[in-house]
Amino acid sequence: MDLSLLFKALVMGIVEGLTEFLPISSTGHLIVAGKLIGFPETIAATFEIFIQLGAILAVVVYFARDLFDLLRRTTHDRRAQCLLLNVAIAFVPAAVVGVLLSRLIKDNLFNPITVAFALIAGGVIMLIVEWRPRRANTHHVEDAHWRQALIVGLAQIASLWPGFSRSASTIIGGLLAGMDRPTALRFSFYLSIPTMLAATVFDFVRNLDAIHPTELPAFAVGLVSAFLVALVVIKFFLSYVARRDLKPFAWYRIVVGIALLGLAAAGFFG
Repeated sequence: MDLSLLFKALVMGIVEGLTEFLPISSTGHLIVAGKLIGFPETIAATFEIFIQLGAILAVVVYFARDLFDLLRRTTHDRRAQCLLLNVAIAFVPAAVVGVLLSRLIKDNLFNPITVAFALIAGGVIMLIVEWRPRRANTHHVEDAHWRQALIVGLAQIASLWPGFSRSASTIIGGLLAGMDRPTALRFSFYLSIPTMLAATVFDFVRNLDAIHPTELPAFAVGLVSAFLVALVVIKFFLSYVARRDLKPFAWYRIVVGIALLGLAAAGFFG
């Protein structure tokens, strides 16, 4: 058993758990973290997708009671039915674009420089949205309209560029569509389940033959660590968003993006 690989998998799992649901881009941080610790490039892309299962499981476990109640009510409650339909509507745009352009994206956008530009651009957009006066008209996730769901779904397409962040894209989309911040965040969490699960299964099946059995313990370590850390982050972020705006995350993105560009210019990433 390669203890070095297990340690690197642990680090990557922690990074995934910390960043998946914060609007700072988990994929971007994983790409950079992988470069910094020397995670094997031969399995990096598949590993990064696979450990998202840990984050997905964290959402399901954290919202288990709400999700069970939602599914129970779908047989007779129109509001529950509309919420599930809205999640489906929001899921489709990025899913279609992702399938069509997945190879192009992986071949051209998975590197520290493109991540840096996406971090900066996303941070600037977040600041503009937070500074822009707006009036929320939707204060509960089950009251969202299908047009709002479609706006969130279209916004999620931006997250296909590593560094933009699925969480940031969907939350910003929700705010622009008229949801208040807690509602946009909760809808983002619900949308993450089918989005991340589909992306994980799609990529894992395509790359299954590239995984050696001796690497499976590392995949397990990454998944479990991502799950445990993500549980803590979900609770923190829900509490944070109920009281504060997203500007600190926007400034963090901009600072990290500029730092990455500086490191790239200095030849740090080779």
